Amino acid sequence: MAPALCVNCKTERALIKRPKNHAKLCKACFITVFEDEVHHTVTSSQLFFPGENVAIGASGGKDSTVLASVLKTLNERHGYGLELVLLSIDEGIKGYRDDSLETVKRNAVQYDMPLKVVGYDELYGWTMDQVVETIGKKGNCTYCGVFRRQALDRGAKMLGIKHVVTGHNADDVAETVLMNLLRGDLARLARSTSIVTGDSRSEVKRSKPLKYSYEKEIVLYAHHKKLDYFSTECIYSPEAFRGSARGLIKQLERVRPTAILDIVRSGEDMARLVPGESSSSCACKGQTATTVAPAEDDIGGCGSQNGRTPGNEMATMDKQLRENEAHEALQIDMAKAMSESKNGNEKQKELPIRSGNSASKGGTRQVRGNCKRCGYMSSQDICQACMLLEGLNKNRAQIQI
Repeated sequence: MAPALCVNCKTERALIKRPKNHAKLCKACFITVFEDEVHHTVTSSQLFFPGENVAIGASGGKDSTVLASVLKTLNERHGYGLELVLLSIDEGIKGYRDDSLETVKRNAVQYDMPLKVVGYDELYGWTMDQVVETIGKKGNCTYCGVFRRQALDRGAKMLGIKHVVTGHNADDVAETVLMNLLRGDLARLARSTSIVTGDSRSEVKRSKPLKYSYEKEIVLYAHHKKLDYFSTECIYSPEAFRGSARGLIKQLERVRPTAILDIVRSGEDMARLVPGESSSSCACKGQTATTVAPAEDDIGGCGSQNGRTPGNEMATMDKQLRENEAHEALQIDMAKAMSESKNGNEKQKELPIRSGNSASKGGTRQVRGNCKRCGYMSSQDICQACMLLEGLNKNRAQIQI
């Protein structure tokens, strides 16, 4: 049997079967298509403006390394006019972060980008090794996650940069969507599915240029571009809830390659239904930006159109909800009527409807402010990082006594 030809150029031998849509591509076409899709996401979502200073959250792993490489390439090819800087967080994990930081330092030389390293010990007076020694391995990811998110913002502020890009990919977003659904936390969907977080009131905004890129394709891109990245997992990473969501999504992907992006798109649609919240996504609504010939279960540049309407399903649902509300006055609650007839005039106590939105309960919505201790952006008087540090410092004081 003759070797299959690339479905894009139709001249070179196909070497890669894309995990996203099973299209068969040669090496050069795969690299071009991957970069074009990221460019499509960047431009359709208007992530950057000319002359903007952007910090790349660099851990040395595959995602952040590919992000740095692609943004450098696209910045030069399409004239974004960006000033790119690598921003690394040193959590203080010996045998893991110290090794990965060596990779980041090599990347800084390879990509000719400035590098800023900010450490937990510098910001909080604690390293993750000390945190784990104090609290144990159970729950340590909560501390690290809170500290890391704040450290990225504070590091960007040190550099005078107001935009941080991270290497979150489609698999990461799909896992977060599934976790929020399983927890019933719909209010968090808008933030977790948004390609840009932060607004004019935020000191630092974040974006995810790789939001619609599959993790497997990121690995393939890094392999064929021969990128230098660090692949060891964190030594303190436990069996977390995210791991269960990741396993389920991988099983779905084996049955249906489009499952990952379908979950992402579903999360975006559901986020729009949460009162008072908004979700930003690629403006293309799943239209392809590449010249790749359509394959079975094909996916466009940022999302799946397979089995989906052009985007008016939300309007149809809103119309149906309004019609249902108009007919509510004509309906009779038989259970309530039977209860009233059985108990005379005694009124039945109604149970509150479970909702993740505080506004629907009659309470006031959280207002973004600043932590009274560290000045970091927070909706509470004391931010979560300061609360965690308070507990750690109390434990340290008790141990010293």
